[in-house]
Amino acid sequence: MERLAGKIILLSGVSRAFVGFLAGLVAMFAQAPFGIFAAAFLSFPILVWLIDGVAPDPNESLVRRLLPAVSIGWSFGFGYFLGGLWWLGNALLVEADVFAWALPLAVIGLPAFLALFYAFAVLVARCLWSDGVGRIAALALGFGLAEWLRSFLFTGFPWNAIGYAAIPMPLMMQSASVVNLATINMLAVFVFAAPALVGTGKGARIGLAAAIALFAAHIGFGYYRLTLPAPAATEPPSTVRLVQPVIDQAKKLDDRERAAVFEEHLALTAAPGEEGAKRPDIVVWPETSIPFILTDNPDALTRIAEVLGEGQILITGAVRAEDAGAGLPPRYYNSIYVIDDRGQIVGAADKVHLVPFGEYLPFEQLLSSWGLSSVAASMPGGFSAARTRPLLTLPGGGTIYPLICYEAIFADEIDGNGHLADALLNVTNDAWFGDTPGPRQHFHQAQLRTVESGTPMIRSANSGISAMIDARGVLVVGLGYNYKGVVDTTLPGKMLTATDAITRGRIFWVATGILFLIAFFSRRSFSHRKN
Repeated sequence: MERLAGKIILLSGVSRAFVGFLAGLVAMFAQAPFGIFAAAFLSFPILVWLIDGVAPDPNESLVRRLLPAVSIGWSFGFGYFLGGLWWLGNALLVEADVFAWALPLAVIGLPAFLALFYAFAVLVARCLWSDGVGRIAALALGFGLAEWLRSFLFTGFPWNAIGYAAIPMPLMMQSASVVNLATINMLAVFVFAAPALVGTGKGARIGLAAAIALFAAHIGFGYYRLTLPAPAATEPPSTVRLVQPVIDQAKKLDDRERAAVFEEHLALTAAPGEEGAKRPDIVVWPETSIPFILTDNPDALTRIAEVLGEGQILITGAVRAEDAGAGLPPRYYNSIYVIDDRGQIVGAADKVHLVPFGEYLPFEQLLSSWGLSSVAASMPGGFSAARTRPLLTLPGGGTIYPLICYEAIFADEIDGNGHLADALLNVTNDAWFGDTPGPRQHFHQAQLRTVESGTPMIRSANSGISAMIDARGVLVVGLGYNYKGVVDTTLPGKMLTATDAITRGRIFWVATGILFLIAFFSRRSFSHRKN
């Protein structure tokens, strides 16, 4: 271990940047669909040793002294995000004649931009760098702050946050019922980086003991919580049918195929269930399943009413149009409709958190003048964002909290109303990204929302992964990627969480303060010893 550390510490220039890139690439394998969390125990010690090797000339300017550490963080982040997000380019190939030119921006440009957050993380760490456990605390602090900023800056994009590497399965997800993802991000880096302490630095034993204790508590609490009785279904139990039509995205965009796409959904809705099984009370279609403006097609509502049995309801993704006033083009919303057995729309919710460049164009007036347009929105101007997210009350009783597509990756999207709901609902269309890690990563991140909120999730995806997930993040039943069909299941009950969102936020700042103090006083002690 010391020999390896020594070789890495002595690297410089291009060699150091390349090893940082490779370390970030290795860290990506800790994320879904691989879930090899041990990869992070290799990549983060390498990152620590790379930072150890930065020995700037004290006579240089502050910027030049910090630049080597910033470049290490950026290289690490670029490898991590390039390896974890390359699949975003698939969305641009659905209409390759229009968007293929932007492939380098999605595959290389976005990872290069997101890597700036990890450059910031290492910059914070380097300003507090010392030896021993202090530098591990500094690195954890830097990454904790960087991931916290990434969750909301520029509308936020916390995809593949480091903390997800520490929660590859329900056993390791249960800590999210006590602390939030921001805290998990920070403590995960502390634990992942701890092997760098072996045989080096002051406080190594204390640091290693703390990391082992955190990891053991993480696993132990998960085991304890999963031994508790599974959340009981509400009475009377609701039966849900998840529809996974697996319709190619190009077909969904073809005007000539719209009627056929609609009929495929209806056929799956009407498909018989298992012999003797209860007919589903609720049928759920994925995001934008209805390939036209539903309110402009009353015959479509009639067809839905013909397929639904008495008392059944349909929850479906659709595009909603709204009159914007005289002389103005309509506003369009990515929406969810609740439709009863008479073909009446009895509930609706619009998407609040839109995808930049996917569903709307930032700085639209300027960028549209350059010929740019959003990828997923085929209507002029893209989608509009809703201001609020209502609970949807079902005709038979019960409430659901709607999350459309990647809204499910934002822990903060589930506010007080989300905790009041009987179930979370996530409808999505990951067919844009093909059979890549993207849909698996999306599912994994959505899965954690159930543990955080203590609320089960109904998830319907066009191409997968559709699933019923209970309040502990356990998969009750599901349909794998590209498996066309339906699955009927009973909605599980809720589970009380250990802490509320406000308390979790306070825990994050307390943990931030503790790590800062460890790093700060280690830095002071280190400086005194050097002098």
